[in-house]
Amino acid sequence: MTLTAQIALFLAAAVALVPLFRLSGLGAVLGYMTAGVLIGPWGLGLVTQVDSILHFAELGVVLLLFIIGLELQPSRLWVLRRSVFGLGGAQVIATGLLLALAALAFGLTPQSAIVAGFGLALSSTAFVLQMLAEKKELTTRYGRDGFAILLFQDLAVIPFLAILPLLGVAAVHSAEPGWLGALRVTGVVVGVIIGGRLLLRPALRLIARHGSPEVFTAATLLVALGTALLMEHAGLSMSLGAFLAGVLLADSEYRHELEANIEPFKGLLLGLFFIAVGMSTNLGLLGTDFLLIVGLIAGLVAVKFAVLYLIGRISKAGDNQARRLGIALAQGGEFAFVLFNLAVQQKVMNQHLADLLVIVVTLSMVATPLLVLVHERWLAPKLDRKPKREFDTIAPEHATPVIIAGFGRFGQIVGRVLRLKKIGFTALEASADQVDFVRRFGNKVFYGDASRLDLLRAARADEAKVFVLAIDNIEASLKTAQMVREHFPDLKIYARARNRFHAYRLMDLGVTALQRETFLDSLALAGEVLSGLGLSDARRDRTLALFRANDEALLERQHAVSHDEQQMIQATQDAMRELESLFESDSKAVDKEDET
Repeated sequence: MTLTAQIALFLAAAVALVPLFRLSGLGAVLGYMTAGVLIGPWGLGLVTQVDSILHFAELGVVLLLFIIGLELQPSRLWVLRRSVFGLGGAQVIATGLLLALAALAFGLTPQSAIVAGFGLALSSTAFVLQMLAEKKELTTRYGRDGFAILLFQDLAVIPFLAILPLLGVAAVHSAEPGWLGALRVTGVVVGVIIGGRLLLRPALRLIARHGSPEVFTAATLLVALGTALLMEHAGLSMSLGAFLAGVLLADSEYRHELEANIEPFKGLLLGLFFIAVGMSTNLGLLGTDFLLIVGLIAGLVAVKFAVLYLIGRISKAGDNQARRLGIALAQGGEFAFVLFNLAVQQKVMNQHLADLLVIVVTLSMVATPLLVLVHERWLAPKLDRKPKREFDTIAPEHATPVIIAGFGRFGQIVGRVLRLKKIGFTALEASADQVDFVRRFGNKVFYGDASRLDLLRAARADEAKVFVLAIDNIEASLKTAQMVREHFPDLKIYARARNRFHAYRLMDLGVTALQRETFLDSLALAGEVLSGLGLSDARRDRTLALFRANDEALLERQHAVSHDEQQMIQATQDAMRELESLFESDSKAVDKEDET
């Protein structure tokens, strides 16, 4: 197969499978690896020269380490120092030692046990961060802790890559004195650091000033790959060199541009690397060592979960957050593929062991979304179940003129205004957590569901004058409005509407007045924009008043035809033409006033 045909095949496999794996929640990494398995020797056999492709695709890992170095700003690392080095350091050291000791017990050599233990201690940065982002949980307690641990793991890869060649058989039997090798390595590292400080930035500044964007992109690739080759020549890994180059440029003015230039190449080559890993995965081991592989996966997940759970609890995370942290990071990571591949090249690990561990890491990544699903749907509801809290006994000292249903941000503002005017109110809130929170600030609020007739009667709704409907949930809001309208028809309802369609349904129920929650805020901001553009206060206020009157009239018209989409569209278009005509007439009238 020609090179062009191979490239087309790789792209087709990636385009076909990666989106499917993303949509299923399994992640892009597994999509690339499955594509590799499918077209490789253990699949359709369309590609057989796996080693040469894998060697070329390692450039993706090199560029990934370069970007990690670029993002490693000292100031950012300093802010996260406790969680990164505390939680991350504890996880890597504890997990690595436990797994290395287990590997020694299985009869591995000390060198192989160290590489296997600490390689398996790493989790998948790409996999976990994508999963957290999709679930919008990056800002949760376990999401922040997980990010810190993953950041330390990315940093820990660098010393692993540096140490691996020193563990190799070639290094042990080398004719070169140890001190000479160490001196050469030190010289190259120092040379790269000094050269990076003195030459890199001036060179990039010159290219940015006088060169084209294509030349700057070429220079970016040259910096990353050139430093990587220097490190390889010194006997260290290419990835270490790329990382060092990235760190040297992390606080430069070109950091974002460098990252943007590298990103497309990194993405494609890293995808190719995972495709190559999939092609080189020895699926024959599933037939010969199936029970061993299942046992290793179970052991890996159990050890990592236990360590992460303990770290979470020691750091005072709740039981639920500690469990989530343990499950999210229980899999092996993509850097394990890099370490095991390099370990084979350095003769630290034999090919059979590396193949076995690659399958274990891959299947542990497949298992993670399933474990998350099992935890969220079955385990968490049982383990986190709290005794159901009974609603408060609602017995106000005397009937209040106002009842507020829903005491979140919206309801609290209404309550504060009433309190300033010394108008009594009874507040009902259906969230126990919200009730406990607002009570800490001295608010008198009852825990109860305002849509329940018995609670409304207990709140003496029959003696109240006004019912403020400030419930956030639309269905609960409508249910409450209907209950009040049916059983307390004389009670005036002043309602919060989340959007126009919520407003239509509230109007159907005959509320006294309603307020769309974003309308006035948006109108006020539009007024600030008009002032910023130079309109006088009078013209601004007149414009906003016209717009508000027109929109409220439109709301009434649309409500009358809300069952017919075509009529609603027509009403909107008519209102816009009418508003434009009003603005034009008003503008002419103001211009005449200015002339006189």
